[in-house]
Amino acid sequence: MNRPDLGTMKGFDPKLFMSYADKVGHGAAVGIAYHDHGPDWVELALPYDEKLIGVAESGILASGPIISLMDMATSLAIWVKLDKFRHQATLDLRVDYLRPATPGKTIIGRGECYRVTKSVGFVRGLAHDGDNADPVAHVAATFMFTE
Repeated sequence: MNRPDLGTMKGFDPKLFMSYADKVGHGAAVGIAYHDHGPDWVELALPYDEKLIGVAESGILASGPIISLMDMATSLAIWVKLDKFRHQATLDLRVDYLRPATPGKTIIGRGECYRVTKSVGFVRGLAHDGDNADPVAHVAATFMFTE
């Protein structure tokens, strides 16, 4: 599998990045995939998978995979806004888990980068299972640049 060389890419293409990231690591293990993006936002998808259910009888996805989805969507939103890859670490990720995800439905996680300083990116977002007016979770995150 050919990995994109992020250091030589002109601009940042989240679809290209996810074509690699959805095959390796934690994102691949839970099934996170590219969905859509704009100039300062990224949407990723977490398809329903029975292996991600928290309590077997409920059919409801555990909160952990949703948190992973939102960490990835919010971090990618910074690179899209900067139009380049930049090493960063999650400094803070606040997740307000508003309701259980609907069993059987794909979760869409959207991160929007609204400010970047010399050393920190600020992002907000939400996760929904089909209606963004009825979110599963809302997030606020900060990422510290590490280079």
